[in-house]
Amino acid sequence: MVRIALGLEYDGRRFCGWQTQPDGCSVQDALQQALTSIAGHPVEVVAAGRTDAGVHAAMQVVHFEAHFERPESAWVRGVNSFLPDSVAVLWARTVPQDFHARFSALSRSYRYVLLNHPVRPALQAGRVGWFHAPLALEPMREAAQLLVGAHDFSAFRAAACQAKSPVRELRHLEVTRHGDRIVFDLSANAFLHHMVRNIVSALVYVGKGRYPPYWVAELLQQRDRKLAAPTFAPDGLYLSAVQYAEEWGLPTAQRLDF
Repeated sequence: MVRIALGLEYDGRRFCGWQTQPDGCSVQDALQQALTSIAGHPVEVVAAGRTDAGVHAAMQVVHFEAHFERPESAWVRGVNSFLPDSVAVLWARTVPQDFHARFSALSRSYRYVLLNHPVRPALQAGRVGWFHAPLALEPMREAAQLLVGAHDFSAFRAAACQAKSPVRELRHLEVTRHGDRIVFDLSANAFLHHMVRNIVSALVYVGKGRYPPYWVAELLQQRDRKLAAPTFAPDGLYLSAVQYAEEWGLPTAQRLDF
């Protein structure tokens, strides 16, 4: 038995999310079917993290078991020949049996790309989020720093979140403007369900002047999802990197040019 790790990217618009579904509409379903065609036996994959419907990945990492050795090119070009255009394997590595795509990960990083423009996007529809009113960058940056650290993020988790603990360590949260785009870059040991989209939504509320920056710190203390902003759209959200210890020898990120 051989354990293989793969890095892949996908456009989440054409899938019902990462996790396998009975009707086979997920990224996991498409990947497992393609891998089975190359491996010659049924394959199940384990991912570093799940993404929701409409959420994209520039670097998702998975592992699976193969009964036979194959050239790494077979797990890349061969598998890609069986995948839809909206998902592609970027690299493949043979890894030790104790490697685990989820539990070996040290942290995950996400990027949310928000078009801040009066007119909704057409060519970029589904690839960026959108907010029509002007947003002030500095208050959002000030609020963002109040969220960095280990906190109970109950106010920023989905009602259906199945995580045993709401405590997460948000290690990095940067907000930058590039023309009419505002980019949110976040890294944490792990994320709760809808946590990134709920953080972005809270920062947008601050940026449009509805609340002052310290409001997000109050949300952390209150731990009540009902007091926070509505969940933002998935369109502009990308899983941008999964970090592992250097001993595994895995690429951990792909450059995002937006």
